Amino acid sequence: MNRPTTFRRTALAAVIGATMALAIGAPASAREHQDKDKQVQQRDHDRGAAHDKARQKQAQQQAAQHADAARAQAREHQQLAQQRANAANAQARQRQQQAQARADAARREAGRRAEQARHAARDHAVARQRAEQVQARNAQRQQQLRNERADALRQRNALQQAHARDQARSEQARRNQLEAQRQANQRREQQMRENMDRERREASQREHQSERRDYQRRLSQAQQQRRIEQQRAQALAYRRYAAQRQSLARQRAYALQQQRRMAQYRYQQWYYDQIRAQQARWSTQRYNYANDPYYYTPASYRYGYNGNWYETNRYGADMLRQAVNYGYQQGIRAGRADRLDGWNADYRNSYAYQDANYGYNGYYVSRQDYNYYFRQGFRRGYQDGYGQQYQYGRYANGENAILQTVLALILNLQSLG
Repeated sequence: MNRPTTFRRTALAAVIGATMALAIGAPASAREHQDKDKQVQQRDHDRGAAHDKARQKQAQQQAAQHADAARAQAREHQQLAQQRANAANAQARQRQQQAQARADAARREAGRRAEQARHAARDHAVARQRAEQVQARNAQRQQQLRNERADALRQRNALQQAHARDQARSEQARRNQLEAQRQANQRREQQMRENMDRERREASQREHQSERRDYQRRLSQAQQQRRIEQQRAQALAYRRYAAQRQSLARQRAYALQQQRRMAQYRYQQWYYDQIRAQQARWSTQRYNYANDPYYYTPASYRYGYNGNWYETNRYGADMLRQAVNYGYQQGIRAGRADRLDGWNADYRNSYAYQDANYGYNGYYVSRQDYNYYFRQGFRRGYQDGYGQQYQYGRYANGENAILQTVLALILNLQSLG
């Protein structure tokens, strides 16, 4: 309860109490004093009325003040209420706005997600379409590859069949050629045998005639002695020369091993063993010059190379023939070895070609002459062995031999008688 209201009630109670006290306390015996009392009462009443008026006015003023204060307080409360209402409305509006913003954000998010979903769906559809296109292209490419493989297989089969037919025709032609070559070789060998038989007969006749002539033209004792001395010195020089070449053979063998030319290495070892064996064999033999017809047989042939001419008898001519034939045989071995090693053809690089002393014992002809004709045969044998064909020789009776026509062209022996 507010203060102006309490004050008004208190003043009103005082007035009512005073009035009741005056009415009850007036006795009948004090009527004389009624006038005075009336006057007093009147004065009191006037004073009370004035006082009441003053108090009433004061109360009214206070009530007015209280009313003003109440109105002010009411206005204040109303303003506070209005402010609270405004704040509540503002909060409500804010909450509404926030709710609206959240709703808008939710709608936008939903729209964004829907748009993303649409984009994702569109992208998925595009990706699926591209995948289908890629798959279709791959399927088309695979089909094209299968068709190309099938075409290639058909072409390869056709080529193989054509190649097989060509091979069959080539093989038949080769067989026909080999048969024709075999028949031609047989005819040539038959002709060669006939020629060789004729040559042997003629040679035998010439040899008998030469022996008779040689016997009639037998060298004098002085000429024989000079020839023996010359041949003894030549044989001794050759043996010293052969001993010096052993270190070279070992060096060549090591080089071949380093080059991994194992076929050529095995051939050189075989060749070196043969040279050592023949030297050991000749060193143990006792040579009888007096019983050797070479020393009393005069020269019956002449031969030449590099612009020089030399003379020898039939025993020296046989040694030159042996040099060419042995050279041809060793050349075939060396050529085959280089071919097996996959080495480029080079007959001059062979140790046997450089040595050229296979079959030589230091007698009848000089080492230089023997080496020259050995190398002539070796070069031709190497070509036949490396090329796997018999161009300069033939294989008969288990060994290779140079053709007699080639031998005759190489030696070019001319009779002196």
